[in-house]
Amino acid sequence: MSVPGPGSAPRTGAAAPRLAVWAPSGLGEVRPGDDLAALVGDLLAQDASASGDPLAEGDVVVVTSKVVSKAEGRVVAADDREQAITDETVRVVASRPRPGLPPLRIVENRLGLVMAAAGVDASNTPEGTVLLLPVDPDASARALRAALRDRFGLDRLGVVVTDTTGRAWRDGLVDVAIGAAGIATADDLRGGVDAHGRPLSVTVTAVADEVASASELVRGKADGRPVAVVRGLARHVRSDDGPGARVLVRPSADDLFREGSAEAYARGVADGYREGFEEGFREGSGNEPVTH
Repeated sequence: MSVPGPGSAPRTGAAAPRLAVWAPSGLGEVRPGDDLAALVGDLLAQDASASGDPLAEGDVVVVTSKVVSKAEGRVVAADDREQAITDETVRVVASRPRPGLPPLRIVENRLGLVMAAAGVDASNTPEGTVLLLPVDPDASARALRAALRDRFGLDRLGVVVTDTTGRAWRDGLVDVAIGAAGIATADDLRGGVDAHGRPLSVTVTAVADEVASASELVRGKADGRPVAVVRGLARHVRSDDGPGARVLVRPSADDLFREGSAEAYARGVADGYREGFEEGFREGSGNEPVTH
């Protein structure tokens, strides 16, 4: 596959970049203490035998956090879900009442991720249980990658651990990377130029998140396919473990959504922000609202 570099024009006759994503079936229910690397390896070997298309250099293996959490024993009783959310919370971003239901809590969890219910999940888990996120998803990705590299004799293999989340200003859910190994999680295009020669000054593509979302389109939420393979992104796959997905978590100082608007107004903070912005615009400071 030939992929044009940042800002370069495609060469005449060059092969068009292609992306292939598939999700083998047949993993079965994962239980605490299971050897996840062996289960995933068996699944990929069976898929290769059936399709004649084995795992290859530059491929990315994607697994959901749910199966990682199950194998690592991150399972608690459903009756303890609200307490589990509290225990996993390091900061409340916003909380809203829901008639007849526990309040909706958007919080920062132990991993630094801002999510509804701290990522404590009641879907795709046995009745009466809920799942906590893995303790260290990057470490889980590194361990899985090491085992799969050894089993399949590969050098450049990526692994991404995903979870489902909402997004500020957008309806709907997407899968994002909460753990990664062997892949450049972000592609920093700053310093390059676009197709018209203009300098790129802010563009950093969240590669691992886009891999996670692409995999979800073929895995589905209720199809029993928690593992996928993404092929065609070899330029982002590396021989070492790489920085992991933690680097994609926005630092608090740069987080414009650090708390909900109702909470901010209740503390009188939002009025201060608004006055500051209005004063800046009146003085012609050139300040502009930043979106992310």
